Amino acid sequence: MKRVALVTGGTRGIGLGIARCLARDGFDLALCGLREPVEIDPVRDELTALGAGVSYFRADIADRQARAALLSGVRERLGRLHVLVNNAGIAPALRTDLLEASEESFERLLRTNLQGPYFLTQAVARFMLEQRGTDAGWSGCIVNVTSVSATMASPNRGEYCVSKAGLAMASQLWALRLAGDGIPVYEVRPGIIRTDMTAAVSEKYDVLIAGGLVPQGRWGEAGDVGRVVASLARGDAPYSTGAVVVVDGGLGIPRL
Repeated sequence: MKRVALVTGGTRGIGLGIARCLARDGFDLALCGLREPVEIDPVRDELTALGAGVSYFRADIADRQARAALLSGVRERLGRLHVLVNNAGIAPALRTDLLEASEESFERLLRTNLQGPYFLTQAVARFMLEQRGTDAGWSGCIVNVTSVSATMASPNRGEYCVSKAGLAMASQLWALRLAGDGIPVYEVRPGIIRTDMTAAVSEKYDVLIAGGLVPQGRWGEAGDVGRVVASLARGDAPYSTGAVVVVDGGLGIPRL
């Protein structure tokens, strides 16, 4: 029986890049997002063609009841879960100076980017421990997709930076808590990745990248992140729980 990976926000952008790589590696997929099921039929067809069984669940991870329904759906439909990829995230609706930023925007981002994955991890970890207790051969992991914004400050989107810094710490906390149970937890930290989320600022970053902002001289692609996540999901780094894998083309290297 194939291993199952749950990828939140797995039908577009970085999440879809991750889903593609996991499908190629032989995983069946549980994907969640906010779109209606009929809207993701092309994604389902693509991933099925790569050999994956694909189950889609419409769920907002910021909502407690939706998270519970998501995990219940995975249990009922698939009966097993080996990998959780906390990828779903949102950007501020409007980039705003710290002096003008609203509490409403802060709360919206923290609910989706931090509170949602934190408590989804809690629920999934309990299910993983249950499976491990009944199946000696079970193995799995948890991967949190954060951002270089976890440590690189952007004063016009402070709520995003705070949410990703919080998820980075959550990764460390869960890695420590689950280490003795044999469930590694990793953080994957992307840099400037070409997705629909970054499309609105593509011209700005085209100029910056051409000017040397990214040492490797190009945009990151969703597949760059996907290959790293797939490697962790395969179990290629079993003695590295708590590791932070940066996928940024050298953007974060301190330079003179």
